[in-house]
Amino acid sequence: MSAGGMTGNGASGASAKQAEKQTQDVLEITAPSAVLIENAGGRILYEKEKDQERIPASITKIMTLLLIFDALKQGQISMEDMVTVSEYAASMGGSQVFLEPGETQSVDMMIKCISVSSANDAAVAMAEFIAGSEQAFVDRMNQKAKALGMEHTHFKNCNGLDDSIESGHYSSAYDVALMSRALITSYPQISRYSTIWMDEITHSTKKGDTQFGLTNTNKLIRTYRGITGLKTGSTSKAKYCLSATASRAGVSLTAVVMAAPEPKVRFAEAASLLDYGFANCTGYLDQTSTLSFRIFRWKTVCRRWRRHM
Repeated sequence: MSAGGMTGNGASGASAKQAEKQTQDVLEITAPSAVLIENAGGRILYEKEKDQERIPASITKIMTLLLIFDALKQGQISMEDMVTVSEYAASMGGSQVFLEPGETQSVDMMIKCISVSSANDAAVAMAEFIAGSEQAFVDRMNQKAKALGMEHTHFKNCNGLDDSIESGHYSSAYDVALMSRALITSYPQISRYSTIWMDEITHSTKKGDTQFGLTNTNKLIRTYRGITGLKTGSTSKAKYCLSATASRAGVSLTAVVMAAPEPKVRFAEAASLLDYGFANCTGYLDQTSTLSFRIFRWKTVCRRWRRHM
């Protein structure tokens, strides 16, 4: 098992091991896989089994949202476009907003349903709207994963309903951090959706208008200062996963926890990772007016940064 935080360049093996032990003692991360990165440069601040392939469950939808915002940026779709729900999209189980076949909702509302309520039906409806079919959309997801350097990820669907690695749907804590970083840095407006605590969707069908409440599955948005999103995921085999993003004083971080044994563990340990990052990472403007970072551990400057662009 690999677990550790930042280490000093040129330090002796003994001091490096001591620093790693101090990091582990401070964080006490029990989830099987976890990673913390600084979003501006992609530096890894903490890792534990970061490349282990695991079932991502609904944090799959981070990639779905990333491709939706790509399509918006490219002008392929607009927020005001109306999406017609297919029978297939409406048939999704798990977390959903109970879209009906033939029902129409705006792209804006679909993004809200995916971000807040982790709606499987809305995710598939958007995949079909953008690419013509879920499979064609999944092909784009895998292409994007490759472009981002996600070496331990393969998608089979757009919502994470597959519940086994054997099915060919898997990711790793570090890969989840990579796509989370891409989403939050390229499209910071996602925070307007992923930090909504409660809202509602109005279903307008032949039966009339009905409302369905949306409640955010990411409890950190109510408890963690500086939280900017992002996405939860859970199934019986994936257990409890979370990618959480936060920003304070110009420092933006992503913490990923995978396969936690229960919901409160993923939230507590993601918060601990973020606390560690903010305590040891300070943004400053260098001579080129570029935002850079000094990373500290217990008042000692860390001289080696692992850079992952």
